[in-house]
Amino acid sequence: MISFLEETLQHIQKKEESLSDAIFILPSKRAGGFLKNYIRQTATSAQFLPKIISIEDLIQELSGLEIIDHTELLFRSYNVYMQTKSFKEKESFDDFSAWAVTLLNDFNEVDRYLIDSQSFFDYLGSIKTLERWNVTHQQTKFIESYIAFWNSLPEFYNTLSQNLLEDGIGYQGLVYREAVNALEHYLASHGAQQHYFIGFNALNTAEQQIIQGFLETGNAEVFWDAEAVLVADEHHSASLFFRRYMKEWKYYQEHTPKFISNYFSEPKRIQIVSCQKNMAQIKYVGQLLASYSQEKLNASAIVLADEALLSPLLHSLPENVTKVNVTMGSALKNFPIAVFFETWFSLQSKPSKSLYYKDILALLVQPVAAKLLKSRQVIQKISERNTSHFSIETLQKIADPNDHGMLSLLFSKTDNATSALLVCQEILQRLKNVADKQSIENVVLFELHGVFNDLQNLNQTFALISTLSGLEQLFLELIATATIDFRGEAFSGLQIMGVLETRVLDFENIIVLSVNEGVFPAGKSNASFITYDLKKQFNLPLFTEKDAIYTYHFYHMLHRAKDITLCYTDFTEGINSGEKSRFLLQLEIEGQPQHTITHLQVAPSVSLVQKELQCVEKTSSLMQRIEAIAAKGFSPSALTSYIRNPIEFYYQKVLRISEEASVEETVAYNTLGTVVHNALQNLYTPFIGSNLTEKDILGMQGLISKEVAQQFSNEFVGGDITKGKNLIIFEVAKRYVKNAIALDLSSLKQGDSIKLLKVESDLKMNLSIPELPFPVYIHGQVDRVDEYNGTLRIIDYKTGMVQKGELEIMDWETLRTDYKYSKAFQVLTYALMMQDETNFETSQGGIISFKNMGSGFMPFATKESARGTKDQQITAETLQIFLEQLKLLILEICDPDKPLIEKEID
Repeated sequence: MISFLEETLQHIQKKEESLSDAIFILPSKRAGGFLKNYIRQTATSAQFLPKIISIEDLIQELSGLEIIDHTELLFRSYNVYMQTKSFKEKESFDDFSAWAVTLLNDFNEVDRYLIDSQSFFDYLGSIKTLERWNVTHQQTKFIESYIAFWNSLPEFYNTLSQNLLEDGIGYQGLVYREAVNALEHYLASHGAQQHYFIGFNALNTAEQQIIQGFLETGNAEVFWDAEAVLVADEHHSASLFFRRYMKEWKYYQEHTPKFISNYFSEPKRIQIVSCQKNMAQIKYVGQLLASYSQEKLNASAIVLADEALLSPLLHSLPENVTKVNVTMGSALKNFPIAVFFETWFSLQSKPSKSLYYKDILALLVQPVAAKLLKSRQVIQKISERNTSHFSIETLQKIADPNDHGMLSLLFSKTDNATSALLVCQEILQRLKNVADKQSIENVVLFELHGVFNDLQNLNQTFALISTLSGLEQLFLELIATATIDFRGEAFSGLQIMGVLETRVLDFENIIVLSVNEGVFPAGKSNASFITYDLKKQFNLPLFTEKDAIYTYHFYHMLHRAKDITLCYTDFTEGINSGEKSRFLLQLEIEGQPQHTITHLQVAPSVSLVQKELQCVEKTSSLMQRIEAIAAKGFSPSALTSYIRNPIEFYYQKVLRISEEASVEETVAYNTLGTVVHNALQNLYTPFIGSNLTEKDILGMQGLISKEVAQQFSNEFVGGDITKGKNLIIFEVAKRYVKNAIALDLSSLKQGDSIKLLKVESDLKMNLSIPELPFPVYIHGQVDRVDEYNGTLRIIDYKTGMVQKGELEIMDWETLRTDYKYSKAFQVLTYALMMQDETNFETSQGGIISFKNMGSGFMPFATKESARGTKDQQITAETLQIFLEQLKLLILEICDPDKPLIEKEID
């Protein structure tokens, strides 16, 4: 395959023996680099390299002006805004920058298309006046100010232009306008030199006039990268601009354009690949590249319509890709250090003087923070303490002493932009001291240092960044536009680039990612104050022309390529519609005879893997741990966790693995249970050993609110229960306690007697199991034991929902095999320990569920059939049967030959 640049160079070299005095103008510097390489390869003798520049360099040379940096332009324009008398009410810099960026872009458009500014702004002012025109009502002060703003734009525009020109600088559009004005002078001194304009497509009015001016000298040529089949189609937007220039330019009334090639109609293999998500595209490309030979890789390019895919793509390249040239650069905002400063600015902008724990952790958990702090202790302590807000002093108390200074630097609130910049510079310097000098991290630090230096210099020069939010906004804009450039083999190996970098360049094998509607082509942008009818009136580019630019780029990538892969995502997520680009549909509909189009749908391979249940053999060390548990005592909860799933018992009781501590911002369910249990314990404890009276209960009711609040203070340390969900949970806790007490009051009013025996009492019992060579105990804490009308009653409180059916059994074996009856198991365990302590003849054991208070006290019961009679008495015989099941369960747990096998839980 011969590329457009090679073809152009061969044509010129046939006419010119020496190119040393020629000037080549191309759309981009990258294209110029490729042209230099081709000249070097074709040179047969020593010669001076011709002057090769981009169109932007030519414009600056013609005008004698330098294009100003976007941020500096914003600062300068604000100074002009403050000096413009027609703006009666001046806004702050922060408010100004919110709309000035759009306005400056419109100025740029007006100048690049050489619009008469006075008539343009008059027309714009008239439109804005009509928008607010009302026949029946007099204009309000707001509307008058609104119209005055638009009428002030001409003075603002003229003053800004004059201010910039005096300093020899200008924004791009202004430099273009001045270049047109200076063209005649340039041609007078350089017109004899041969100028070659190569590979242009969509030209603004200024560029058109400049190139036509060069053509009139007779010492200039323009080489178009156009396709015959696309030019012949009068409705094809890929050739829209070319056809327009052929029709409108006087030069082409007498001359034939160079070149109109016919490569697009040649045989091509086009594969359209549908992928579920972006990473599916990346992984597919990695597999595709792995099948390429080294020769094919050297002739291949990957074009990223969505440049955010660069980083994952680089990490997914296969091993056979040994040479890569990345031309697009990676945005500075994507690197961890930039994200760290973005998080820091976000934290600083919070109005609260105290520090919210999530904001602290958001900064400290980042990898950059690990390089600044000597210890991660403060992160662990924040998670352990149930406190949502901290002061710097509190942070320093829980941190390693070596980190006190850094914590103060990171979290001290700055009240102005100047001090914030100094803090950022200090943090950068500390990071530089610990950074690897050969790593990309050091390059990022260097770029960030430049960003903060620019901000500092601009602030010193213009003194406009008064607020932290203004500084944050500018910082985010700068890191979004700044890029980290990669180094690679510029003219060999696999090429990775964005869409604009493909201008003038050709590759035999092309892979394009994210060929989705809204990405390629991009959606319509309304970031302009110029209305549609105003653009049409002054021949400014409409969205149809902008779409035509994308169309040209798309077809240009394809017309010399032979092997083409076009990937798109078909998964709808967020603002991504999952719709394939109209360009793909256009390719299919046009159906060139020599094109072979195939479709492929890429989906992640799904294989059904039979998950093996986890099995843990009981080693000697594991048995030692079980013996230790037995000696301390198996609790009802430990035994029921084994019934539910032996592996759960293994993790929680044997290995003692618990959930990681975290700040309990909203009251957790287990905390609610603890609060209710402890409140009831404190309220009932004074009456242990005595018969409850209505007076006792009424006295308790007056203490409920205070007692529950105290328990929250004890259990929910540092938490706020005065608002939000926590206030609701606080009220729920009070209601639970109140309902439990009301249940007793109701019984007493009905003439029942209640004698309180135990409240939150510890119980322990030795089990005689001759089969085991070590002692075994069970232990637990019973919530309440009382005598109800002379009958011993063992009560377990539950804050969750419990139904009567969970306490009624027919088959005793289900107690140790079915977790559904775990509540019955727990009640019987407490009853067994109470029987060992008091040797009672009969009793009742049951549950009071705070979510099922309508059922009151729900006793354990046995029944012979589903509809049979229920026996709610717990006797010595009942407990003997339960004891047999309990021993069988413990023997199973303690059997060294029986592994702990995971249960399948539905």
